[in-house]
Amino acid sequence: MQKIVDDIAAQMASRTEKGTVASYIPQLACVNPDQFSISVALADGSVFSAGCAQTLFSIQSISKVFTLTLALGKLGERVWNRVGREPSGDPFNSIVQLEHEQGKPRNPFVNAGAIAIADAIIQGHQPKEILAEILQFMRFLANDESIVIDEKVARSEELTGERNASLAHFMASFGHFENPVDIVLGTYFHHCSIAMNTVQLATAGLFLANSGVNPITGYRVVSSDRAKRINSLMLMCGHYDGSGEFAYRVGLPGKSGVGGGILAIAPCNASIAVWSPGLDTIGNSKLGTEALELLTQKTDWSVFGK
Repeated sequence: MQKIVDDIAAQMASRTEKGTVASYIPQLACVNPDQFSISVALADGSVFSAGCAQTLFSIQSISKVFTLTLALGKLGERVWNRVGREPSGDPFNSIVQLEHEQGKPRNPFVNAGAIAIADAIIQGHQPKEILAEILQFMRFLANDESIVIDEKVARSEELTGERNASLAHFMASFGHFENPVDIVLGTYFHHCSIAMNTVQLATAGLFLANSGVNPITGYRVVSSDRAKRINSLMLMCGHYDGSGEFAYRVGLPGKSGVGGGILAIAPCNASIAVWSPGLDTIGNSKLGTEALELLTQKTDWSVFGK
């Protein structure tokens, strides 16, 4: 496995087309695009990495996998009264479907859906309390107490988040929110601003590759059935209007973030995190996708068969 990830990192280093960083969030626009890392956490807990695997990056929408997991733990199947389970086929920040569907987001991974999930998990707590809970959950899953929220990124998102604010107010206009919009948005912006490296992120996703159990701690995070269902949503919706292309090329459940990270799950085999800040035209990591496609070719990992 070490040779595989080393070979992939070497190939990515030779690429000349690396995509474009997310310039609409000023702090992300400052990130050097000439960076790449990959970490593969196997089901036995061992981790193999290459590239700048200790470099922290903003996980952005990858955090939606973990807030959904928390919401399912708190609300169970009632979560689906708040968000749907269907692919959107639209960009991650689209408002179009919200109008047609009376303010109910199509799935928990588009921005509107994740904002609705943030509202669902607050449950009367103060913003600092719910953010502390999210952060502690991430630290527990990654087995690393050093994970923090990048306050500069969070502030940058708050200053430029008019589209997300519009989504939130539009949903609230249909009576779907239980908390003030500014509190929900603050929670959303901050959990998207969690900073991790690929080792931490791959480790945090291991429970999804191991039928709901974190193999490092032996703790059952979710039931095997719930892990399967979270993975299915990642496969269908994790790359927005690029989800079909990702499934075709990579063949694994995955969740991207505009910080350039992707978390992919090979059930029963591994949790994989890649990071390269340059994005394709849809908003997914260009080299990250290419690296995962190479990895699945070299390992035969696919939910669609070898």
